[in-house]
Amino acid sequence: MKQDLDRQIDALERIGIPRDRIYVDKKSGATTDRPGLREVIAYAREGDVIVVHTLDRLGRTVRDTLNLIHELAERKVGVRNLADPIKVDSSNPDDPMAQLAVVLLALFGQMERTYTMERAAHARAVATAKGRRIGRPVLVDRAKLEYAAHLRENGHTIAEIVAKTGIPRTSLYRHLPPRPAPTVTAAEPAAAESAAGAASTSRR
Repeated sequence: MKQDLDRQIDALERIGIPRDRIYVDKKSGATTDRPGLREVIAYAREGDVIVVHTLDRLGRTVRDTLNLIHELAERKVGVRNLADPIKVDSSNPDDPMAQLAVVLLALFGQMERTYTMERAAHARAVATAKGRRIGRPVLVDRAKLEYAAHLRENGHTIAEIVAKTGIPRTSLYRHLPPRPAPTVTAAEPAAAESAAGAASTSRR
């Protein structure tokens, strides 16, 4: 790890950057705790160029990196990389190849975001198919839930229960037992009497 850091420092020194202007983070670029990056961004002034060995020093994702490049560009601070296959130099707006590299970076960022969204949607679909709950659980007040059950038993609709209790519709469906299916047979005496009366009336 130290050899890799020394190699990066040597590459920056070879292009004329003094050691007291080389900001170092010894943690992986995947972490958000990067004091060296924060320091160099705070130090940079209009007309400066931040030179990195590779672009992954600037962000955890391509999109993070692109956002930072644009934020620095608004401050008229350029960014240049040394060792990536695609060379980026946002400090030179007149260089069409440098601008093409930024455009390609934006394209990769959009692709990365699309793939991430597709993977998340697929994971949600699989979880739903397996009957697992997804998303953050909603805590429901027990007294409100009992009141909602009372309203349901008395014939109120879900929309009315939502309005009266403030419990989200999805939480009501999750916590309230399903409404019993209506009786369509003459199994109960009251139902039998009603059916008989209707039949007698229809014959007249």
